[in-house]
Amino acid sequence: MKAVSINLRQGIADAVQRAVTLQIQGRLEEAESGYQSVLKLAADNFDALHMLGVIRTQQGRYEESEKLIRAALKRDPRAAAAYVNLGNALQGSRRYEEAARSYRKALSLEPNFAEAYNNLGSALNSLEQFAAAIPNFKRALALNPKNAEAYNNIGNAMHKLGRDEEAIPSYHQALLIRPNYAEAHYNLGNALLALSRHDEAMASYDRAIEIKPDFAEPHSNRGSALLALNRHEDAIASCRRALAINPGYAEAYNNLGLALAAFGRYEEAAVNHRKAIAVKADMAPAYMNLASALSKLTLLDQANESYERARELAPEDVGLQSLHVGLKRRMCNWTNLAEEEGRLTATIETGKSGVLPFVPLVYLDDPQLQMRAAQTHIQQVKFELLPHFWNGTVYAHEKIRIAYLSADFHEHATAYLMAELFERHDRGRFEITAFSWGRDDKSAMRRRLEAGFDRFLDVRAASDVEIAHQVRDLEIDIAVDLKGYTEECRPLIFARRPAPIQVNYLGYPGTMGASFIDYILVDPFVVPAEQQEFFTEKLVHLPECYQPNDGKREIAAQTPARAECGLPERGLVFACFNNSYKITPAFFDIWMRLLRAVPGSVLWLLQDNKWAPDNLRREARVRGVSPDRLVFAPRCKLPEHLARQRLADLFLDTLPCNAHTTASDALWAGLPVLTCAGRSFAARVAGSLLRAAGLPELVTHSIEDYEALALKLAADPGLLAGIRRKLAANRLTTPLFDCERYCRHLEAAYQHMWRTWQNGEPPRPIAVPALPPG
Repeated sequence: MKAVSINLRQGIADAVQRAVTLQIQGRLEEAESGYQSVLKLAADNFDALHMLGVIRTQQGRYEESEKLIRAALKRDPRAAAAYVNLGNALQGSRRYEEAARSYRKALSLEPNFAEAYNNLGSALNSLEQFAAAIPNFKRALALNPKNAEAYNNIGNAMHKLGRDEEAIPSYHQALLIRPNYAEAHYNLGNALLALSRHDEAMASYDRAIEIKPDFAEPHSNRGSALLALNRHEDAIASCRRALAINPGYAEAYNNLGLALAAFGRYEEAAVNHRKAIAVKADMAPAYMNLASALSKLTLLDQANESYERARELAPEDVGLQSLHVGLKRRMCNWTNLAEEEGRLTATIETGKSGVLPFVPLVYLDDPQLQMRAAQTHIQQVKFELLPHFWNGTVYAHEKIRIAYLSADFHEHATAYLMAELFERHDRGRFEITAFSWGRDDKSAMRRRLEAGFDRFLDVRAASDVEIAHQVRDLEIDIAVDLKGYTEECRPLIFARRPAPIQVNYLGYPGTMGASFIDYILVDPFVVPAEQQEFFTEKLVHLPECYQPNDGKREIAAQTPARAECGLPERGLVFACFNNSYKITPAFFDIWMRLLRAVPGSVLWLLQDNKWAPDNLRREARVRGVSPDRLVFAPRCKLPEHLARQRLADLFLDTLPCNAHTTASDALWAGLPVLTCAGRSFAARVAGSLLRAAGLPELVTHSIEDYEALALKLAADPGLLAGIRRKLAANRLTTPLFDCERYCRHLEAAYQHMWRTWQNGEPPRPIAVPALPPG
């Protein structure tokens, strides 16, 4: 019997060894059969239980794997390798805390177990404990310097911590050890994408796909890189390829939606974001992007619901919160708005905000916090890390070469202000180029703009890198950003420093918070010299008003009847044609008190969307004012819009974001504007316009004075009529609409910037002196 028992044990050992060999060879079915045969002879055989458990993990049958390995550990509770493999099964079941405990148990038994350190780090990565994961990967590498997976995992942890510059060398190390490591190529692409190094990211994704053609993830993220390179059709195709490989890949549906939205195909974008949600119901980015697409489709109520769901899933996402606040402002949905904006302000104060820079310009009258939000944004998007294209060469051109870059060279507020300026530039001293990536709306304004430049480049199909190369190749002396952080902005062009002098101008009333923008064009009223500390750019003070105005804007000859505009035949007409997002509860309170105090008066507002009127009428009723006293003007062509403003008596401005182009429109049409000047740039624009129009008496500096002056003007028709006559007399004699004078001041500023650079001096504040009258 003893000899038989020995023979049986030997036979079992031989069977186990054969099964292990088959398992190593990848012949899992044969190995599984071998282990099962052993277990029929010895149901508690450690090796068979353990290794069959490993096969179950390889098959994705994690619960069975866990049971088998736990049974093996009852046989040998000191088997460190079994604890590692138990941890792997638990990771497969997404039970990461338990997996980490199992790896730690393995290390308590075998302190120099490299695989246990690496897998513990992986579990900690899955638990989003990235900083804690990194020392474990490094310990694994100290024990096994050729562990490519550990290098890859360090890179992943660094990437998740936002330390992509540090992640890249780890991925390179992994690839030195294992050049055909598809996952490391893919992860390297992700780090490069996060650093806006899109061409390099593409190369990494392409290499991952070359090695592993059915790898869906690089196809999907390749779509993101292509989208950033402005190759929208290729981005769509790449995302579709990912979905052909894995039809249940939520991230690919989400990326496809973003690519379609970039094409303006918002309905299709929404469909794909919904597909992402159908696959992955807890995917906050898909809800956020769905909200964005629905907002573009003006389905604002549905967009609001989608933002709310996204915020339930990602309550700490401050960028998401700021987008939602922006939508609520647009709808004039003020429920909990003050509390939400207070939370945004608190995050900005920490310096770790993630609040989109445009948002605090609209609701927060604090230039210091506006700068902090912009600087934090620049740090988070890592724009400052991009290589510069201009290499320090000092150009010696016969004329100063100026490039204006914008998406707004069509029927747009920026074009309405600037068209005449472009035409009036002195071609004897300046060469003027437009870089346009916005739509060609085939309008008369577009044709006028194209004719107004020496060179008009339609760069819609070009990437940020390609545009930056064009700016550099043309040896542009001064590159002027007319977008800032507004819709369709492309700051990555400027982040690559294609020109020696780069300027923030007109489109964005605040600091960019970026070292790659040298100057901002302002005036002494909108940004007093003592506010230089709140701007990363050097202040350039134009002497009278920073905002140009086209003195050729057509006003329709025919003024509509009051009835045609929904206005009563009699009664004072207060007006505000600012976008609805600028209206605040505090100023609406004032307006409602004015309506109550001025019998028969009405408030005439721009109809920006169908939800804002309903919400404002409800707010009026709450404040004891009949909703019928609010009249809403639908959007129309600019000449007709200017003409209908003749029917209004007094334009009531908003704070903390004033009327900008809207105030110019009103003044050009002869409508007096009453404003309240705040502390920040956006809160002082209307005041600057009024001073340049010779109407400083309409600039107040507190809400109490604003309300009192509005009531005084409403109660004294003679006083208001006098203001209107003064405006009519000043319209063509004061600096506001004198574009020729304005252009000479602007050119003096450009020449000062150019001379400073030519002299090898750093940018410094500039104060342009006013030309003599006449």
